[in-house]
Amino acid sequence: MNHLRIGNLVSKWPIIQGGMGIGISLSSLAGAVAKEGGIGIISGVQIGYREEDFLKNNLEANKRAMRKEIRKAREIAPEGIIGVNLLAAMTTYNELITTAIEEGIDLIVTGAGLPLDLPEMVRGTETKIAPVVSSGKAAKLISKVYDRKFGIPADMFIVEGPLAGGHLGFKKDVMEKESYMDLEDILKEVLEEIRPFEEKYGVKIPVVVAGGIFDGKDIAYFMSLGASGVQMGTRFVGTEECSADLKFKMAYIRAKKEDIRLVNSPVGMPGRAISNSFTEKMDAGNIRVKRCYNCLIPCDPRTTPYCISDALMNSAEGEEGLIFAGANAYRVSEIVTVKELMNQLIEEAREQLDEQRV
Repeated sequence: MNHLRIGNLVSKWPIIQGGMGIGISLSSLAGAVAKEGGIGIISGVQIGYREEDFLKNNLEANKRAMRKEIRKAREIAPEGIIGVNLLAAMTTYNELITTAIEEGIDLIVTGAGLPLDLPEMVRGTETKIAPVVSSGKAAKLISKVYDRKFGIPADMFIVEGPLAGGHLGFKKDVMEKESYMDLEDILKEVLEEIRPFEEKYGVKIPVVVAGGIFDGKDIAYFMSLGASGVQMGTRFVGTEECSADLKFKMAYIRAKKEDIRLVNSPVGMPGRAISNSFTEKMDAGNIRVKRCYNCLIPCDPRTTPYCISDALMNSAEGEEGLIFAGANAYRVSEIVTVKELMNQLIEEAREQLDEQRV
């Protein structure tokens, strides 16, 4: 397989471990993936929830934890590539981006909005930026703004399809129809829309696909369609190094296909999660909002049906909460080490690529 090149960053394997929050992909997982030649991503969403002053001093707790997790990941993989995932809709987005840059983070992955001012924030640093998009239209808009305002292209695009876990870049009513675009179509669209910018700047803008990527066959398939690599989140939940509680991981292993469903998020986007007692209460409207962290811009504490932060923090700790998961989570059957998983994915992909060449 080809290396994944993002400017002067070169990943041995074209595999990015997706950022999963709250508290699912922290330093132990990201560092392990980077150590094995992939790109490890730390989720920066409410990353400081285990800090003692988190409730009273949310921003400082998150900044402090961000520094700790980046440094821990570096200790695990001194030569590896480490990134952070931060949502553009976060109220503390700018402050946490700045913190990650100060720590010398290699890559910033941003979804849940258009990171149109991100180039200004990383100007003069080695940090690369990778917007997450769900359409060619979004990739074109971002590219046009970066070109006009900053005179640069994006370093990379991550194309997230409708089978992803967590918050999704599609409207729920669209996803419930049988005719919405699949990942192959979106990848083709994005590749076409960014081609003029590649030609203008004389660079290759890598496009990485995400959402429903489960095994090495998937990796080989999408790379044959023009993707430079893949991002995988769900598959890495079933690893020893994943920071989630064992109960969270076992929810994946015990899940059946019919247990994975769409949910309404308080921030106005659909999400994909595993059915459990929390989703039953959510459907019945029986969840009481105890506090507001003022964490996401679209969320209104006066009308929200539940607190997304509490729901995700609780599940990460093995308590009753919202368990985000990709559409293929039911296929996770065991907990392995990151090393074992990476070796399996690489071997599967190599075998598939060899068959394609024949």
